[in-house]
Amino acid sequence: MDELMADLKEQIEVQLKLKNIKREDIGNDQPLFGEGLGLDSLDVLELIVLLKQQYKLRVSNPEDGLKVFRSVRTMAEFITANRVQNT
Repeated sequence: MDELMADLKEQIEVQLKLKNIKREDIGNDQPLFGEGLGLDSLDVLELIVLLKQQYKLRVSNPEDGLKVFRSVRTMAEFITANRVQNT
């Protein structure tokens, strides 16, 4: 799980082209939106694309998206849970 979270941080930094935030500045449980990392609605679209391209996963229910994209850890948990189901 730690390796997956590290990979996600790197992918978030690259995919979202974060200029003032480096992957090592992103906490595993830090909120990605609002008061946390400060991502916005356009960034969530990029994260959806990231899940689809890198992990062949999608979030079908918009309400689930709020939970999945809460933090790096919740994204990693979603990926891990759905990889198990899809194998």
